[in-house]
Amino acid sequence: MWAMIDTLPAQYRWAAELAIPPIAAVPTVLVCGMGGSGISGDVVQTVAAVDGVDVRVHKDYGLPAWARTVRPLVIAVSYSGNTAETLSSIEVAIELGLPVAIVTTGGELTRVAEAERYPIVAIPDGLQPRAALGYLAGAVLRLAASATPIHAPVPMLMEAAERVADLLGVEHLGEAHVRAREIAARLEGRLPVIWGSVGPTASVAQRWAKQLNENAKLPAYFSMVPELCHNELVPWAFPLNEFRESTGIVLLRDLGERPEIARRFELMADLIGDNASVVGEAWTVGESVLARIATGALLGDLVSVYLAESAGIDPIPVDVLTELKNRL
Repeated sequence: MWAMIDTLPAQYRWAAELAIPPIAAVPTVLVCGMGGSGISGDVVQTVAAVDGVDVRVHKDYGLPAWARTVRPLVIAVSYSGNTAETLSSIEVAIELGLPVAIVTTGGELTRVAEAERYPIVAIPDGLQPRAALGYLAGAVLRLAASATPIHAPVPMLMEAAERVADLLGVEHLGEAHVRAREIAARLEGRLPVIWGSVGPTASVAQRWAKQLNENAKLPAYFSMVPELCHNELVPWAFPLNEFRESTGIVLLRDLGERPEIARRFELMADLIGDNASVVGEAWTVGESVLARIATGALLGDLVSVYLAESAGIDPIPVDVLTELKNRL
């Protein structure tokens, strides 16, 4: 997994250099995908929101009912090309005659793209889908930007590549590795709870939790500020909270967060005091939203693998997911 993570800068550069076919302009983009592929839709949704572009994410079979009237560009993303839910979405898109673009390494999605003559971005294979964020999010971003006024996708991808490379450093000695080891050490033996906020760290928090699930084989949960300030904060500030020794909260902070959000983070930390264990705070790095997501996600990737390594766990296999697919 370390070797896969080290390819992330090259993945973002690869996406920046893609030759994207022209796609007719649309008011709305719907990204359909699951798991390590589907997170690319969440990333692009956040990036597109800066320019007021409507990108939505679908993680289910079929398509949402509104697709029939809104008629979005459907971007189907599946690393393997054989994800059942995503193939189901494409079947409905074909029935409705919707515009479609595809991101995959091959499989059934490639066959569909060739048969229907859909634009396709063929991404390099040989990775775990969750280790291909740069390829997947980059390809989805470029396709979405071809059909909408998302501003400057190529410079964003190049900045993401540079920022991630800088943080990785060489021989696991970069700033991100140092910080990830610190947070991982404090999370050992604890159930991770990841708090982000609306904006860039929303998809980053989701990414942290899912990477901890798959790489470290740990249950992990994520929530967003300000919503958690209206409900979830209550048990963490309760003086009889018996879970404080068995859980670890990580606060994900964004350089561009609103002052109101920054104030909430400060007050939350003060209010929960010693009743809960805040094991670390992690900040995004970069000017563009994409670079900040990429750097925040990188740290979560590293933390998850350090935790796996500390527990003597191979981060790559996800046997139960494979068995589930085999039984379907």
